[in-house]
Amino acid sequence: MLIQERPSVILLAKIFVASVCFILMIAVLWNVWWTRQEQLKEASAVTFNMSRVLAQHAEDTFKEANSVMISLMEILDHDGKDPAALIRLERLMAVQVRELSQISGLVIADRNGDWIVNSAQLPNAGRTSKNRTYFAFHQSHESLRTYINGPTTNGETSDLILTVSRRINLADGSFGGVMVATIDLKYFTAFYNNFDVGKDGTMMLVMDNGGVLIRHPPANGIGLQGAGTAPDYTTQTYFDSGQIQPAKITSIHHLVDFPIFVAVALSADEALADWKTAAIYHVFGLLALTSLVTVFGMKLTNEIRLRIEAEKKGNEEKLHIESLNRMLSELAMRDELTGLANRRCFNEEILKELRRTVRKHEPFSLIMLDVDHFKSYNDTYGHLAGDECLRKIAAAIRSMESRQGDLVARYGGEEIVIMLPNCDRENAIKIAEEILQKIRLLKIPHATNPLGIVTVSAGVGVLESVEQSDSPNKIIAKADKALYLAKSDGRNCIAAC
Repeated sequence: MLIQERPSVILLAKIFVASVCFILMIAVLWNVWWTRQEQLKEASAVTFNMSRVLAQHAEDTFKEANSVMISLMEILDHDGKDPAALIRLERLMAVQVRELSQISGLVIADRNGDWIVNSAQLPNAGRTSKNRTYFAFHQSHESLRTYINGPTTNGETSDLILTVSRRINLADGSFGGVMVATIDLKYFTAFYNNFDVGKDGTMMLVMDNGGVLIRHPPANGIGLQGAGTAPDYTTQTYFDSGQIQPAKITSIHHLVDFPIFVAVALSADEALADWKTAAIYHVFGLLALTSLVTVFGMKLTNEIRLRIEAEKKGNEEKLHIESLNRMLSELAMRDELTGLANRRCFNEEILKELRRTVRKHEPFSLIMLDVDHFKSYNDTYGHLAGDECLRKIAAAIRSMESRQGDLVARYGGEEIVIMLPNCDRENAIKIAEEILQKIRLLKIPHATNPLGIVTVSAGVGVLESVEQSDSPNKIIAKADKALYLAKSDGRNCIAAC
């Protein structure tokens, strides 16, 4: 008996050792994965904060330039263009440029593009802006909004600059010229130099139309998709897996008052450099530990007394597995999102209830609900909001399971069914009306629904007296047909078949 049982003890010991090694491997690999995720989260937070700071810096810079231009335009409008007034205005412009480090120059040009005054107090004769992009823009657009363009070359110093300009209108509303503030790119690069984005990182200031105003360092590109089209985001942080170029952790902030956004990208390889070193040490440690466990396990297999302990452990594991199987069986009958019975549970229960009802020839009703305009709800609010909407609806109608045999189940997507054994048409319609009212009272916002809130349509399928030949498909088809009629009648209503 002992000789026959010894091989099984040895086998169980080997299985045990292998299990321990496997668990150690899973634990170490999970820890490696978790620390990687934490490292990426930390890098994402860094890029988010950097992009927010850079966006605020750009916002403040352009707002300051805009405020200066507005005040100078008001002075020009009030004092007029006589020589003495223009001299005073030019002196004030020079003072503004000296006091404000972000502004490198100020110019006012007339409707022909000829300079009237400039902060450098250079002779205005012969100097013109008519060939500049900003002049052409304001000449052809009546809008008084601020226009930002660049980078371009300063005609006087050959430095790269950004131009911030506003249209000047005459008293009759016609084009009267432009007010221009120039910002030297060195102002931005000096600020950007305060941030370390690593060897392969990038900071960019980009127009909504895809035009890149500033890239720092110049050689590192983020590789934004859709250049030349206005992006549809305001603020976001995401991880680029690097299928086309090296992986980047990118954060984007859009300026509040200007059609510009800031993008900051860090190299994922650089962010994970320390993690990779630690991961290598963890893997080598795992190999050493599993080797020790294996050697120790092989020695244990030589002891017959492990048979009793192995059998006891096997019994405990068996009970545990049976408990898990029961739990899994229960979970398999529930919808993970809503907590309602799932389609599998519904299919089994309706067959049972029909078989029970047929013996007494009782009525049987089925209500099928469908959330109105749910696709547009997801498109408008996102799939996470769509999931939360379904949870709220499920919670509101779960109380319909008031009798033995009643069942509320998620049938699929945004469809929910309520199974009502021994319930006639009149009562089923009343229950459906109660459900529709409950969901309306939730007042879940739905901008694309005519009522402005989430509503549902209900189809009521009824078997007045269940017969032996009646099948689940028959009443499901009746409820589905009624639901189609309800949606055809304008939604947020009930139809019965």
